[in-house]
Amino acid sequence: MVRKPGALAEFLRARRALVRPEQVGLVPGAARQVPGLRREEVATLAGVSTDYYVHLEQGREKRPSTQILDALARVLQLDYDTHTYLRALAGPDRPVWRTDQDLGNTHRTHRALAGLLQQITAPAMLVTPWLEVTARNKPADALYDGLPLRDNLARMAFLDDAVTRFVEDPDQLAQCTVATLRAAAGPPPHTPQMIELIEELSLRSDRFRQLWARHDIHRKGSAVKHFHHPTAGRLTLHQHVMTLPDHPELQLWIYQAEPGSDSEHAL
Repeated sequence: MVRKPGALAEFLRARRALVRPEQVGLVPGAARQVPGLRREEVATLAGVSTDYYVHLEQGREKRPSTQILDALARVLQLDYDTHTYLRALAGPDRPVWRTDQDLGNTHRTHRALAGLLQQITAPAMLVTPWLEVTARNKPADALYDGLPLRDNLARMAFLDDAVTRFVEDPDQLAQCTVATLRAAAGPPPHTPQMIELIEELSLRSDRFRQLWARHDIHRKGSAVKHFHHPTAGRLTLHQHVMTLPDHPELQLWIYQAEPGSDSEHAL
């Protein structure tokens, strides 16, 4: 399987530009003309030669050792998820996501899971790695009422004007959405659906292009979300995201209010 040329190099260039010299104990100096760190600074701090690091950023060296990757992660101040992503970029090629043609029982399983959603009293949805909502129960349908692009949460975050009235911090939603897509996409190759979504958002949203170029990584888990619902008012909900072990193409998202809270009453 052929890896997209330059994926590791592109990541290193993007992340190097985000680290300020003072964050790693360097004096910026008045003559600095590049955002972030210079290549030779990263090389020195990581304990490799400048030539070797230049080869990494040029895509001429694609298989650095684990020790070098860990050193680069330290210099570039990567968190756990982004460090894991860096290792994946330099690791063995991985298979593509499974498709409906590969899984004869996918549709049957999806129908069963969609039926399960209706037994859950809290808002619940089935979501793909490219943030397509493939099924939702009635409480989730009511929660997202009034958002025309709610069938894909990435399109909703960047292309739906109504989202600025629905969430408390639209910019934080945008950052989290892009980082979630980056984590879900992983190293190339990508699914056709992921490619189509990224190309569409890159074409239609300047903000998406800016955030996508940062290579931030965020894996969905538990979080507290604040919504401004047109009928129910302000809601504070715990979001729980669970990947289904037998079906990594799907995640179960559930929103839970604190028992006895105003948000529980509003739901």
